[in-house]
Amino acid sequence: MVSKLIQRSNHEAENPLDTSLREAFSLLEPKLRPPFLLSIPTTEEYQNLNRAILYGILSEPHLAKVHIKHLHGIITDGYQYFTSLLVKIVNELYVKLVEPVKRQLIWLTHEMVNVSAIGFDGLLVALLRQIVGGDFGEENLHLCFEMVNLFSSKWFYLLEEEPLVLTGALYVFLRLLTDHFRVSNIPKMDSLRKMESDFCVRMLRYNFSLCLKIGRDLVRLLQDLVRVPQFCAVLKDMLYNPSAFRVDGFTDISQLYNTPTPRWYFSLRLTPEMESQLTFLLTRVKFGSQKRYQVWFAKKFLVLPERNAVIIDIVRFICCAHHSPNDVIRSGIIPRWAVIGWLLKSNMKNYVEANTKLALFYDWLFFDETVDDIMNIEPAILLMVHSIPEYIDITNSLLEFLFILSDNYDPERKEILHRGISAAFNAIVRKRMVQSLDIFGSELIYPILKERLGKLLRHAVPEAQHQSRNIKLAS
Repeated sequence: MVSKLIQRSNHEAENPLDTSLREAFSLLEPKLRPPFLLSIPTTEEYQNLNRAILYGILSEPHLAKVHIKHLHGIITDGYQYFTSLLVKIVNELYVKLVEPVKRQLIWLTHEMVNVSAIGFDGLLVALLRQIVGGDFGEENLHLCFEMVNLFSSKWFYLLEEEPLVLTGALYVFLRLLTDHFRVSNIPKMDSLRKMESDFCVRMLRYNFSLCLKIGRDLVRLLQDLVRVPQFCAVLKDMLYNPSAFRVDGFTDISQLYNTPTPRWYFSLRLTPEMESQLTFLLTRVKFGSQKRYQVWFAKKFLVLPERNAVIIDIVRFICCAHHSPNDVIRSGIIPRWAVIGWLLKSNMKNYVEANTKLALFYDWLFFDETVDDIMNIEPAILLMVHSIPEYIDITNSLLEFLFILSDNYDPERKEILHRGISAAFNAIVRKRMVQSLDIFGSELIYPILKERLGKLLRHAVPEAQHQSRNIKLAS
């Protein structure tokens, strides 16, 4: 029996998940037509029937309502197993699914939300992750449309039952809007942008207390939309009129700055396939043998210029969501800083390069060792140190960008930024993340940058003060 769910070339091996669904349907097909025989099945029979019905819903759209009624009649676990199958399909098979099946999958997702299926929030997150940044093809934009429509139409229910998933959707659509506002002449893009904007503004204006759960990266995403009037207005209120949000206790944007963004948000902008390949690179590939893997990764995910914006999300993910354990660090596997260095050398547009550097340094600006993870700032310092002397242009470029951020990111709260950067260097020195900062006294580093760094370190701990004098003397 040939699969009706996925596209598979002749030389490609069968997918175990697709095979299990297909075989269950083939075995039980006579029992999937009314009148249904309702009995108490064993666990194995129950799971097999779930698989068969799922295959029927996806492959027989004209009978979907019959199959869904059958499903409702046999469910004994709150749809938990059925939903787990849907999540697996999205994570493992989505890119291979034929278009009619993808559309059935969206319909079925609505049904799972309607019946409050156990795990439907995980299903929504899985579908959000399949929206590819920088992809303006019809299929990808259709998925954007369907998902923002789902979140908008189920707004009140989600707000009551699974509010956290709404913050995930806000994170995703704010990030997507940055790409979508940079293109024109694409059919239906105007209507999609409006739907995405309406959803995001609704969240920010009417459920700001919920939005605060995203933490400091909410500000980073909004600043990338500052030229869009409705988002500029939101950002201005955050900066100058926080009472406009009517949230008790929220009195200044610095409260967001001081709140690290939880790790799970960073995975939302990477597809499962991209995360899997990136994790393989960072846990299995030896340093020095990575070139062919990097070439493959670039051809797979970064080949089109408009796709390069995903580098911002990759760098943020590497810094904040992928922390290599000590056994991997000691095993000669390519380190995080080296992967980021490779990405920074990609042929990027200026705004992508600037936002990639911001993604690298963002936690430095507000670093507080009592709430922040020091591993979030490790890649930047190691990249700057290990780029001396061979790739000194990277070190100079990053140091210069860090000082530009400290002066200009939020001029009215410059003291907070200076304190955060000083605290980051403080932690780096005390935790011996690098042997010494004296290397920044290299004659290859621009004198003005050495002077700025020396002044900065004099406000840090005694160990850093000592090294700041060495930097000044070397200059």
